[in-house]
Amino acid sequence: MSRQTRSTPAVSAATAQGLTLGVEEEFLLLDPTSMHPLPIGRQVLARTGGDAADGPRLTGELWQTQVESITGVCTDLRGLRAHLTAGRARLAAAARAEGAHLVSVGQPLVRDTAPMIADSAHYAGMRALYHANLTEDEMCGTHVHVGVPDRETGVAVLNFLTPWLPTLLALTTNSPYRRGFDTGFHSWRMVAYTALPAAGMPPWFASAADYDADAARLAECGVWKSGHGGLRVARLSAHLPTVEVRVADACATIDDAVLYAGLVRALVRTALTELRAGRTAQPLDPQVTEAALWSAARFGLHGPGIDPWQARQVPAVQLVDDLTRLVRDALTELGDTEVIHPLLKRAVRDGTSASQQRAAARTGGLPAVLNLLTTQTLAGVPAVPEQASTALQGQPQVL
Repeated sequence: MSRQTRSTPAVSAATAQGLTLGVEEEFLLLDPTSMHPLPIGRQVLARTGGDAADGPRLTGELWQTQVESITGVCTDLRGLRAHLTAGRARLAAAARAEGAHLVSVGQPLVRDTAPMIADSAHYAGMRALYHANLTEDEMCGTHVHVGVPDRETGVAVLNFLTPWLPTLLALTTNSPYRRGFDTGFHSWRMVAYTALPAAGMPPWFASAADYDADAARLAECGVWKSGHGGLRVARLSAHLPTVEVRVADACATIDDAVLYAGLVRALVRTALTELRAGRTAQPLDPQVTEAALWSAARFGLHGPGIDPWQARQVPAVQLVDDLTRLVRDALTELGDTEVIHPLLKRAVRDGTSASQQRAAARTGGLPAVLNLLTTQTLAGVPAVPEQASTALQGQPQVL
């Protein structure tokens, strides 16, 4: 699995079977003319009519300008796509009824005032602690959960996943603009996010007890509350039996989200296979892994990346090729090869949304970028009749 491994007790073959997954997608609500975020999340959620029994859960997020779609537990990529599509369709229709665009982007294109934090005691506490870290700009990401049998296995899986997190970010960069300017980065969201304390790459953990002790130390230091899941770009879920990978920007298209989720699940499957064979990932230099994450945010998919095993710069697409070879057998075993390989080939050929936004801006400025993002957000989403979203049905769901 990794380029350095060591022996460990074997994991049951059953742990590699039937890997479930789910995805959380965060979206911004933007004014179609000014492009500014609109604090209407509560109103948009009210128009969706609540959750369907067999569909994604729609909810609010940290900022009033955000809404979120949370898929159910899925066992294959076809079912995942159906949930992702349904969530975007319902939220887009409700946003349209409120005069807004639903946009999947890592950060707002423009903003000239501080964003409004959602009305809850939990989020108010976060604002009091992190202040300008949260009131400069909104940050939208895509979080993938993959089921693991227990926390001990989950920690070992995290150790395997960590070196590949920068490559997953490079494949999903979608936030080059901030406050009307090109930042020069492909993911400014990641730069903003890692300004939060202990929000970068997960360190190597020897055991679940080691993982829990680290979380307790940081809570004692006051950088997050006891029982909080933590802010790192991959972690064990605080409330689900899953590994949660949070490194990606908000995925511009459903295809991007399916590709990202499929690769994460394949990495987990590969890690479980390695563990079953008695091999675990060795620690890597944390400064190098953090540098690799920064490099992915700065240069994206078609620039330089960092090989964390060799601690040297290499083309990011070479790391994508390495990842593809690594998860080849897992994709076959999961039945995902025919879905993932064409999506991956297209991503490498066409570039990420970040590079496509820059191309659009060269000819049409930021309005062309917003048009691109709106189109990408709804690509593959069937049209929803306007009247289906205009009647208020039930109360909004706000975390």
